[in-house]
Amino acid sequence: MEKDVQLEVLDWGGSGRPLVLLAGQGLTAHAFDDFALKLATDYHVYGITRRGFGASSTPEQGYSADRLGDDVLAALDALKLDHPVLVGHSIAGQELSSVGTRHPERISGLIYLDAGYGHAYYDTSQGYYPIDQLELKKKLEQMEKLLIENNLAEGNTLANELLQKLLPRFERSLKQEMDMRSAAARMQPAPSAPTAADLESVRAFRTWLSRAQGFTLPEAELRQQFEITDDGRIVGQKPPRLSAQIAIAYGMQKHTDIRVPSLAIFAMPSDLRISENNDQVTRAKIEYSKIVDAIATAFETGNPSARVVRLPNANHVVFQSNEADVLREMKAFLSNLR
Repeated sequence: MEKDVQLEVLDWGGSGRPLVLLAGQGLTAHAFDDFALKLATDYHVYGITRRGFGASSTPEQGYSADRLGDDVLAALDALKLDHPVLVGHSIAGQELSSVGTRHPERISGLIYLDAGYGHAYYDTSQGYYPIDQLELKKKLEQMEKLLIENNLAEGNTLANELLQKLLPRFERSLKQEMDMRSAAARMQPAPSAPTAADLESVRAFRTWLSRAQGFTLPEAELRQQFEITDDGRIVGQKPPRLSAQIAIAYGMQKHTDIRVPSLAIFAMPSDLRISENNDQVTRAKIEYSKIVDAIATAFETGNPSARVVRLPNANHVVFQSNEADVLREMKAFLSNLR
C-alpha cells in the first residue's frame, strides 16, 4: 500500500478463525456493525473500508480491482492475520477474486454475499456489461487509429475479433444488463420521501429505510452517509464519493481462475417454483431471479469446487434480509475449511 494511503480497520472482537469483511460500493465497514457481532461469537471478525470511502484515504488513483486487492493484502499484513477468510458484499467480490486469483496462499477461503457477479467471476460465454463496454471502447479506439494509419493487416485482424467475438458478447451482456434493470424497476415502486417524523431520530430513520428499501443501515454507517445533528435528527445526505465509485467501475478486471475454497450466496427476490401467472411485481421478481439464477450457474460451472447457494425471497443486502440463512451457510462452509 502507498505510504500516503491509510485504511480504516474495524475490530469487532471474538476468537477463533479470522474473518475479514469488505463492504459494498459506496459503503464502509460500518455497514457490518450489526451483522459482525453475530459472527464474533464464533470467529475473530475484522472489517476494512476500501480507499475512497469513510475514514480511509481518498487518493486520486489506485482503484483497479488488483490495486484494491493489494490494499486488502497490506491490511492483512498489518494485522498479522494468518490465512483469514475474506467475506465480501456486492462490488467487494472483485477484491475477493483478485486476492483469490493472484495470492491463494494468503487466505483460507472466500465468501461472496450477493457478490459473485461479473466483476467477481467473468463468464466468457455471457460477458459482463461494465467490463465489456470498456473493452469495446478501447478496441474501437484502436480500430479508428489503424484505419487512420491505413494499417489494413492489423485492421482486418481486429475487425474479425470485433465482429466474431467482442460485438456478439457485448450484445448479450448489454441485453442482460437492460433486462435486469427493467425487472428491478418493476419489482418495487420508488419509495415515498421520508416524513418529518421519519427524520426526527436515527431510530425512526432506520425504520423508514427498512420499510422503504427492504434493508436498513447501522447507526455508524448512517453517520457516514447522512448529516445528523447532535440530538439525532437527519438533516441531509452527504455528497456521495462519486469520483471513487466511477474509478472503481473503470478499474474492473476479468477474473476467471479463483483458486481457493469459495461460498457464493446469491440473493433472488422470488422463488422460481411459484406460478408466473401473478401480479406484475411478482412477475418482475421472477424475471430478475431467472437472470440471477443464470449468473449463479455460470459461477458454479466456472468454479466447480465452490458452493453456490441461491436464497429466494432475498434482497441485495442479503446479510440483512436473510441473516439467519446467511449465518447458517457461512458457518457450515467455515466448519469444513482446513
